[in-house]
Amino acid sequence: MTALRPVRFMDRSTPPKLVTLVLLAGISVLGMNIFVPSLAIMAEYFETDYAVMQLSVSLYLGVNAGLQLVIGPLSDKLGRRPVIIGGLVVFVLATLGCMLAQSAFVFLVFRMMQAGVVTAMVLSRAVVRDMVPQDQAASMIGYVTMGMSVVPMLGPAVGGVLADIYGWQASFLLLLILGLGMIVWTWADLGETARPSGLSFAQQFGEYPELLRSPRFWGYAMAAAFASGSFFSYMGGAAFVGTEVFGMDQTMLGIVFGAPALGYFTGNFVSGRYSRRFGINKMIFWGTLINFCGIAGSLSLFLLGMGSASVFFGSMVFVGIGNGMVLPNAMAGTLSVRPHLAGTASGLGGAINIGGGAALSQVAGEVLAPGTGATPLLWLQISTAFAAILAITYVIRRTSRLDALDGTA
Repeated sequence: MTALRPVRFMDRSTPPKLVTLVLLAGISVLGMNIFVPSLAIMAEYFETDYAVMQLSVSLYLGVNAGLQLVIGPLSDKLGRRPVIIGGLVVFVLATLGCMLAQSAFVFLVFRMMQAGVVTAMVLSRAVVRDMVPQDQAASMIGYVTMGMSVVPMLGPAVGGVLADIYGWQASFLLLLILGLGMIVWTWADLGETARPSGLSFAQQFGEYPELLRSPRFWGYAMAAAFASGSFFSYMGGAAFVGTEVFGMDQTMLGIVFGAPALGYFTGNFVSGRYSRRFGINKMIFWGTLINFCGIAGSLSLFLLGMGSASVFFGSMVFVGIGNGMVLPNAMAGTLSVRPHLAGTASGLGGAINIGGGAALSQVAGEVLAPGTGATPLLWLQISTAFAAILAITYVIRRTSRLDALDGTA
């Protein structure tokens, strides 16, 4: 861990203030979901199928995952600051392209380029790990994600209202303005926190096997990927469920779409408050159970013929609570398996997480069709939630065996 000077606000010679990390993570999430309520009208605008516009979610997540494999080693080599600022610049240019696009193909190309903003989310976590040790990192990441959880609550609602009044392009104009503002803010406040690795870029990639050989890294990464898989499945299918199954307009869909974020805020608060006291493994385990139980309750009601929009979207609050407890702690776990590879671990763990999310988002779009109702999506969600329980159970058992042998993973 790098020895850091005291933090001074808007002084790029020192580490950033917490609010800067919150905003960096927040704009990354906002770019992911603000326009989702507009997918149906965007399909009409570009004269294409809804499934084609759904690619703007799954392709974005796929590129997002691929970039994370590069971002980690690149930031360990060059530093967090230049990589974050570079990603924000790409995001702003791509957002302008999305807003001006006249065909679905051109839109999707620029939409994939927008994924450059993932540098902000990935490296805000690595910056935290540069600054503080494991359990404190879990708490601090929890507070960062608690602050950014307001974004997915408000983002779709704002995007839905903007689309109803001004058209779908208005959401991208807002992203453009915010992106420009974040470039200026980051330039002024984000000081470098990483110690240069001294390795070449190729050598940085050569560090991946050290992480891949760690069972605990895989356990934490898969716990995060499967737990968040419940959310990404929701993200891929909720717009269809809201509009086609329950007949919601864009504004109402935008309001209820943020239901998981309400829980996520609560789960992040619990992580920030209690991770240092109870440890990351217990927090992850209880988070995966809450995630699973929320979906199981909703699915049970739908199978009993008692399903409704309130049941479906209301149960997603528990998905948010579970993810808010799992993700900060699981990320702290992946970063701490090999602390000298924090940036690489953040990128690889994020790639596994988002890559799985991209696949599940697209699967969710495929399993839903007129007449299916919401149950196929709920079955997909509960499967990933159960897998997350298995992953963290493996980590806990392995940790117990190593503690008994007084060894290390």
